[in-house]
Amino acid sequence: MSLVSRGFGRREQRGDERLPPGQYDAGDTFPVLSAGPTPHTPLTEWDLTLQGEVDGLRRWTWEEFRDLPREAVSVDIHCVTKWSKFGTRWEGVAVDTLLDGVRTESAYVLAFCDGGYTTNHRLSDLTDGRAWVVDTYDGRPLAPEHGGPARLLVPHLYFWKSAKWLRGFALTRFNEPGFWETFGYHDRGDPWLEQRYSGD
Repeated sequence: MSLVSRGFGRREQRGDERLPPGQYDAGDTFPVLSAGPTPHTPLTEWDLTLQGEVDGLRRWTWEEFRDLPREAVSVDIHCVTKWSKFGTRWEGVAVDTLLDGVRTESAYVLAFCDGGYTTNHRLSDLTDGRAWVVDTYDGRPLAPEHGGPARLLVPHLYFWKSAKWLRGFALTRFNEPGFWETFGYHDRGDPWLEQRYSGD
C-alpha cells in the first residue's frame, strides 16, 4: 500500500487571501499528524547540533539553546493534508541565529529528529528570517504531540517541512531527500504552488 494518497477529504474553503489553493481553514483545531510514535526526550538529554559541511560542529544543550536570543512570531501554517491555521503564535530561536558566524559552502540542509524523521531544505528557505527552532506555542511549552520540546518552523512551506522533535541540521552541498520526500512528496513543498507531490 502506498504512503502517498491524494484522498484528502474536501471541506468548505474559507474566502481569505491568506488561504493557499486547495486548503481549508481548520479554525480553532490543531490536527496532530505524525509519521510514527511520539518521542519523549528528557530535557537533560536533549541537545541541538549543527554539523556537516561547516567549519566546525556546533552543539547547544537545552539550557544553552534557551539562553540564545529569542523571537516571538505569529504566522499562518498550511498542512499538505489541506488544512490551514491562521495566526499561530510561537517563540524560539531564528535559524539565522544558529548560523551566525558559521562558514559553509552548502546549499542544502537535512533536518534530523528524534524518532528518525528527516526532511530536506534549501538553505535559502531557512535563512533571512524565514525559519525558527521553536519551543513554545500559544505562550506555553510546546507539547510533545506538536513536536516538543522543540521543532522546526518554516511557515512559508507545507507543514511537514517544519520537522517535529528536532535535534539538528546537517549542511551539505548536495540535496538529500528526507523521509516523506523519499515516498513521493515534493522536494520543496510551497503551498501557494500546491507542491504536494513529486511532479507538482
